[in-house]
Amino acid sequence: METLTDRSGDAVVRTVDVELALVRDAIAMVAAGGSRRVVVAGLRFGDKIIAQAQLLAEPSGVKAVPLWTSDESGADIAIERPVAG
Repeated sequence: METLTDRSGDAVVRTVDVELALVRDAIAMVAAGGSRRVVVAGLRFGDKIIAQAQLLAEPSGVKAVPLWTSDESGADIAIERPVAG
């Protein structure tokens, strides 16, 4: 028998999957030169997926940078090309 907790857990997994897909798309856009910076905003689990986003960004030569909320309870994620210097 499925419980509310089971459905809640499934919803969290789906939301995290969708948010990681958005991050992957932003990485692809920045890595391909379509934009210098893309902010993936309004994330429910940005603070939980930032480490994974950074691991996904690294092989593409871009950076995933957390943009913490004012109370540091969550984060959006910026995908950026490193500044040449």
